[in-house]
Amino acid sequence: MDEMKHLHRKINSMRINGFEEVLLLMLVLSMVAACNPFRPQKRMSPAGELPKTFSLYAPGPERPDRWWDSFEDPELNTLIEEALSGSFTLKEAWARLNQAKALTVQAGSALYPDLNLNMEAYRARKSSKGDSGLQNISLSRGGTGSTSNTIEDYFIGLVSSYELDLWGRIRSEREAVRLTEVATREDLNTAAMSLAAEVTQRWANIISQRMQKHLLEKQLQTNRIYLELVELRFRKAMVSALDVYQQKQVVERLKAEIPLAEAQEQLLLHELALLLGKPPRTGLKISRDSLPVPDQVPSTGLPADLLAARPDVRAAGSRLRAADWQVSAARANRLPAVRLTGRAIYSSGDLDILFDNWLLSLAGNLAAPIFDGKRRAAEVERTKAVVDERLWAYKRTVLTAIKEVEDALIIEEKQREHIAAVKLQIDAARKALNEAGERYLKGLNDYLPVLTQLISVQDLERDLIRRQAELLIARVSLFRSLGGTWMNELHPNEGLVYTSQK
Repeated sequence: MDEMKHLHRKINSMRINGFEEVLLLMLVLSMVAACNPFRPQKRMSPAGELPKTFSLYAPGPERPDRWWDSFEDPELNTLIEEALSGSFTLKEAWARLNQAKALTVQAGSALYPDLNLNMEAYRARKSSKGDSGLQNISLSRGGTGSTSNTIEDYFIGLVSSYELDLWGRIRSEREAVRLTEVATREDLNTAAMSLAAEVTQRWANIISQRMQKHLLEKQLQTNRIYLELVELRFRKAMVSALDVYQQKQVVERLKAEIPLAEAQEQLLLHELALLLGKPPRTGLKISRDSLPVPDQVPSTGLPADLLAARPDVRAAGSRLRAADWQVSAARANRLPAVRLTGRAIYSSGDLDILFDNWLLSLAGNLAAPIFDGKRRAAEVERTKAVVDERLWAYKRTVLTAIKEVEDALIIEEKQREHIAAVKLQIDAARKALNEAGERYLKGLNDYLPVLTQLISVQDLERDLIRRQAELLIARVSLFRSLGGTWMNELHPNEGLVYTSQK
C-alpha cells in the first residue's frame, strides 16, 4: 500500500515538472511575441502643405484660453459654466466616451490569460436484474429481484486559455480601440467648444433683440410726437389729411414690430435654456442692455497651430492612426495563431489525498489559415481603404479649420467697415431729416420728404444694432475656429473645473 502511494506521488511530481516546463515555454514565446512585425510606420504630417500665414494675419493681443472672459460679463461666464455641466449634448458625449473606455478595456483584456471555474455534480442509480447481465441506470427505486447502487461524483476545475500574440494582432487591435477612445474624447471637446460658442451667440442675439425692442419703443414715441405735430397742423388747415394718415401708418407699423421682437427674444431664451439643459421658460439672468464692442483682433497664430489647437483636427488624426493599426491587425490575422489552454481538475475522492487528486494539463493549439475564400485578404484591403478614407477626412478637416478662421477674419474686418459706413449714413440721414423738417415747417415742401427721411433714419438705427450683433458673433466664431485647450479641464457632472487661475 505504501509503495502504491509513493508511486502515485511520483507520477504527480512528474506532471507538475512537465507543467513548469510548458510554462517556461509560454514565457519564451511571449517574449518572442513582444515584437510587432506589422507595426505601422510613424506618419509624417498628413495635412499636406499649409499656408504659412492667414491672409489677414496681424500680431494682436494674446487671446485668453477661456475666450469669453474677454467680454467681461459675469452673467455670460455663469451661463457657459452651467451649459458645460448641464448640457444634454455633452452628457451624451460623456456617455459615448465611457463606452469607448469600456471597449478599450475589453480589447486589452485579450493580452492576459483568462481563468474560469467549472463545477459539475453527478448522481445516478445503477440497477441490475438477476443473472441476465443487463444493467440499467435509473433514478427510480429498483423492482423485485434486482439490486441497485447509487453513483455519486463531482468535479471542480480551473480552466485558463491564452493566445500568444506572436504577430501583434491583439496589441494592434487594442491600440486601434485606444486611439478611437482618444478621438471620442476629442469629439467631446469639439462639442464643448461649439456649445460655448452657441451659448455666447444666443446671449448676444438676446441682448440685440432687447436693444431692438427698446429702440422700437423709442421710435414709436418719436413718431407719436410727429403725429401730434401733423394733427395740430391739420386742425389748423395747414396740411391735408393724407399727411395724418401717412404718419399714422408709420406709428402702426412700429407697434406691429414690437411683438415680433418680443417673440424672437423669447424663442432665443428657449434655445438658450435648452443648451443649458433646462426647460423653456426658465428664468435666465441676462441684465445687460447693450452689446460689448470687440476690441482689437487677437493673435491668431499660424495655420499649422490649428493641428494642435483644434479638437476636431486632433480627433481626425487619432482616427487616421487607429485605421493604420487596424491594417496591422488585419495583416497579422493572416498568419498562424497559437492558443494555449490549461486545466486543473479535481474529482471526488478521499479527503486525505485531496491535493494528490488534482489533474494538471496544458494543451496547445495551432490554427493556420489555409483557405478562407480570400476573406482575410479582403479584410486587409478593406482596412487599407478605411485608411484612405480617414486620410482624406483628416485633410478636409484641416482645410475646413483654416477656412473657418479665414471666414471669421474677413467677416469681422468687412463688418467693421460696414458699421463705420452705416454710422456715416445715419449721420447723413439725420441731417436730411432735420432739413426736411425745417422746410416742412416753413411750408416749402409737403410731408413726404420728412416721412421718407424719418423712416430711413429709424431703419438704419435698427440695422446698426443687427450689424453690431453680427460683429460680436463674428468674433465668437473666430474664437471658436481657433480652438484651445480649456476643454481638457472638463469633468463629467462638474463642467469646467478651474484648475489654474490666471
